[in-house]
This record gives sequence, C-alpha cells and structure tokens, in this order.
Amino acid sequence: MDASTPIHHHLDQYYTTTMKKIFAATSFFSTVLLLLASSLFIQGVEGTIGVNYGTIANNLPPPAKVAQFLLESTIINRVRLFDTESETIKAFAHTGIAVTVTVPNDQIPHLTKLSIAQQWLKIYIQPHVPATNIVRILVGNEVLSTANKLFISSLVPAMQTLHTALVGASLDRRIQVSTPHSLGILSSSSPPSTGKFRQGYDTHVLKPLLNFLRATNSPFLINPYPYFGYSADTVDFALFRPNSGVFDVNTKLTYTNMLDAQLDAVFSAMKLLDFPDIEIVIAETGWPSKGDSAQVAVDTESAALYNRNLMEHVTSGVGTPLMPKRTFETYIFALFNEDLKPGPTCERNFGLFQPDMTPVYNIGILRATARSSIPMNPTPEPPVTPVYEPPQKGAKRWCLPKTGAEVETLQSNIDYVCGLGFDCRAIQEGGPCFLPNTVRAHAAFAMNLYYQATERNDYDCDFKQTGSITDVNPSYGKCKY
Repeated sequence: MDASTPIHHHLDQYYTTTMKKIFAATSFFSTVLLLLASSLFIQGVEGTIGVNYGTIANNLPPPAKVAQFLLESTIINRVRLFDTESETIKAFAHTGIAVTVTVPNDQIPHLTKLSIAQQWLKIYIQPHVPATNIVRILVGNEVLSTANKLFISSLVPAMQTLHTALVGASLDRRIQVSTPHSLGILSSSSPPSTGKFRQGYDTHVLKPLLNFLRATNSPFLINPYPYFGYSADTVDFALFRPNSGVFDVNTKLTYTNMLDAQLDAVFSAMKLLDFPDIEIVIAETGWPSKGDSAQVAVDTESAALYNRNLMEHVTSGVGTPLMPKRTFETYIFALFNEDLKPGPTCERNFGLFQPDMTPVYNIGILRATARSSIPMNPTPEPPVTPVYEPPQKGAKRWCLPKTGAEVETLQSNIDYVCGLGFDCRAIQEGGPCFLPNTVRAHAAFAMNLYYQATERNDYDCDFKQTGSITDVNPSYGKCKY
C-alpha cells in the first residue's frame, strides 16, 4: 500500500471476485468462540513482527519520541518507513530497531543511473549507518499496480543499480534491496494452487526481479490484506476464526484462513516461474478498527482479533499448506491512526495506537515494564525467603514459572498478562516487586496475577507449559502475591 495514495489498497477485480466465490460456500462456527480466539497466547513474536510507520497526519508525536516508545514500551523491533526522511531515520539511531526505508515511486527512473544511485546513498543512507540499523531499501511501493510504464520498466534496473552502489559502499551485506507488491500482480489466485502472475509482467518484470532477489539473497515482499477480499459470508475465514475450511481440489489441501490462501497463491505463481526458494515477507497487512456504517466486522474487536491471530499464526512455525513449517517476517499496518489520509473512514483507522501513543486496542505488543529484559549489568538478586503456609483444604495456591523456563517465553508471559490490562505497576521501577529486576521474577508476579484473577483452574497457570502451581507463598518484603 502506498502511504501517499488516497485509497489504502485496491485488489484487482478478478482476485476479489474469485476469492469471494470460492469462500462463499464455507460454513462457520459460532462467534461465541471469539473470546477464546482473541485470548491466544503470543510467543516468539519479538524477532519477526514489525510495524509500518506512516505519517500522513498532523498530530503525531516527534520521531524521537516514537522510536523511544517502540524500544522501551513494545516488543516491536522492526519498522518500515515510507520515505527516507532524515529526522525519522536518525531517531532510530542506537536503538537496534531494524529499519526499512522506501524510495518514492517517482524517483525510480533516476536511480537507473549509477552516479545518481551513488549520490542517493550518500545523501539518504550513509550518514545514518551504522548508528541506525537500516536493513532494507524498498524501491517504490506496489509499482506494478501504478500502471506507469516508466516506473515499471525502470523498477528492476533501479534495484540492480542501487545494489551496485551498495556494493561500492561496502553496504551490500548489511542492506538488502527489494520492492513490495499488491495482490494485483496475480491474474489467478483461487484456488491457491492456480496462482499465476499477470501475463506480460510475469516474464518481462517479475522473472528478472526474482532473479535479482535470488542473486542478492533478498526476499519477495507482498501486501496481502484479507480485509480487502472478505465478504459477510467469509468474515470468519478472514479473521482466523474457527471455520470448516476451504478445500483446494488440485492439491487436496484445506485452508482455514484467507491469509494462507493469499500467501500460497503468491507462492504458486513464484513456483510457476521456478522461484519457490525465495523467502516471502509480508510487507503490509492489517485490519481497520473503524469504518463506514454499512461495513461488517470493522470495529476494534475485529481489528484486535485479526492482528492478534496474525501474530500468533505467522510466528507459530506452522506455515501455510504449501509452505509448511515456515515463519514469516510480518509488518502490521499501521503504527498510528493517520487523520489526514483521504478516502473512506477505514483509511484513517488502521493504527495500533492513537497519536498520543495509547493503544487503540490490545494485541499483546506492550511490554509490562520499560526494558524489563535481562539487565546488561544485573545486580545480584536478594535472597527471597518464601513464607511457608501448610496446605489446607481450599487453601490458596500460587502460579510461578517452572525451573528452566526460557527467558523469551517468560517475557512473552509478562507482555501478555500486562497487555490484557492487569495492574502490573508492582513490577515497574519503584514498585514493591520491581526488585529483583529479572524477567523470571517479574514473570512470577504477572503469571500469578493472571492466575489469581481467573478461576484458579490448573489450565490458568499453563502459559504454554511454563507455569507451575505451588502452595508455598512467594511473597517477600513488601511484595505481596
């Protein structure tokens, strides 16, 4: 999606029509399961979930404040920018956050000349490296969907020339070059096994592009949006809700969500050109929290459900029917609601956060405390002497982390519980349970907080098999469990 265009995203008519036809016959379970689906535990998110940082608004906080917020208050460690604005890139210096920048479409023809590409690097990239962790340059955005012959014919040559300039600056091993596509590049997508690129673009543009990506070990970027392909009959399929699935008669595989179908249609098209080995990155996907009155499932609940289930799915390692056991680097659209975007109401309401950085809804990406991971210079933990209380019938029990539980998983436990809105102030700096300042100690408080607030069933302390129930009170000093 081009952040500068009036309408968020347009799928080609063929795609939308055929997707709706094949999914129309799908039957679905009751929406009573919504709360169960929305409470899915997010694990392994930190390395692969990013966010698109659009700025078409007049009320956004300064970039430095945004960068600090992402670093200290969220688990997001990847950001995609829609330009190369210097102040924004500089704001991410020394944060370690992986930054992707974008060359505007109208600059593409100029970058086919090596001297201009070299000058572009010197102006927009090299002053920020290595302080800012720039990992990828995107040449344009959804260029094939613009129907601009000059932009399209210049796309691959510009990518090649820019890569040559990166080699000359010894940055080619640090920074990849790619370009994102809408699903409009497909002429066929339903069922997924019939995925095919548009005739003409397939051999003249996409095959050379895929050759370049393979040679430079760079990914193919796609902007799949189930939101733009769903109908009232297929909303469960689009939102990852339980449903009976859609059967692909060619592969004998069943699809349980629309995103997998979209990704596999792209994979099939790539395979048809003999490029099944190239990594696919989800450059954009999301769901608006507000739309026009006639729209179905355009609300905060649906947006939260889509993005939470998206995170769970792409990081689970399950993959898709045609790409099993894969995870996908994924960028949610978008970081903020953007009040100056033209078009329908939904265009201004794809954000995870309001401009004041309060969440529009919760999907488990907020940290419990500022940088509550393992301290760089940890202080010795003070001895904790549990208060023993002999078990009695109906006596209180506590939920604590199991010995040997992975630190990353325990951090996810903290993020999940505190992200649900439970009061985690006790483990924030200055709180009675802040010390010892370790992930394990903070996870113990958070996991028990959740367990005590529920019905204290054994499964309320499961936390992906990292929790254990004890009858020994872990309270110490002023830290009361």
